[in-house]
Amino acid sequence: MINCFVILHLVWYSVKNTLHNSQRIQLDKKTRRKRRLYNLNQMIRESDTVCRNFLRVNRRTFCVLLEMVRDVGGLSETKNMCLEEILAGFLYTLAHHKKNRTISAHFYRSGETVSRQFHACLLAILKLHDVLLKKPTPISEDCDDERWSALDGTMISVTVPSEERAKYRTRKGILSMNVLGVCSPDMEFIYVLPGWEGSAHDVRVLRDAISRPNGLKVPRGS
Repeated sequence: MINCFVILHLVWYSVKNTLHNSQRIQLDKKTRRKRRLYNLNQMIRESDTVCRNFLRVNRRTFCVLLEMVRDVGGLSETKNMCLEEILAGFLYTLAHHKKNRTISAHFYRSGETVSRQFHACLLAILKLHDVLLKKPTPISEDCDDERWSALDGTMISVTVPSEERAKYRTRKGILSMNVLGVCSPDMEFIYVLPGWEGSAHDVRVLRDAISRPNGLKVPRGS
């Protein structure tokens, strides 16, 4: 009699734990789905600032890219993963250079799902090269179009007073001056802008050259 009572008690306890674990797992799935949707909406719908912080693009660019990977790249949503989440996961991985385990925890997905959808999105992005990349037109040797020229910046070592060394120190620790030079197709210098500190970015130097009254003139394309 006692043995029967013990067996019944063990069976009841086992069934109770099974039902409890089943409910807990179901609750966890709902929680993961709720948090997943919250994170996705925050990244792509809250504001352009938040979208750029997470994905490095604004909301409009995200929507345009979403249409391109769908219509041109052939990317499609799965049974359990929408297209927005696939693209957001891909961009988030590239933007923050995170490992699979970190992405899996952030998006509440398994590592296998994250990896599979990342590669699927990557293949779709690669199919956009004809749309996103413009093939350059070769320049013939007898070309006399003045619009064709080459520009580049170079670092020239300088000696400056100690109080100004911080401005002239490059990221490699060398004291130098950032000089912009522009050459014509005949390999002749047509513009030179010296004087900028070595710590100045090339874009800043180019912007200064274009904005000057007698600065660099960039012809408009036809």
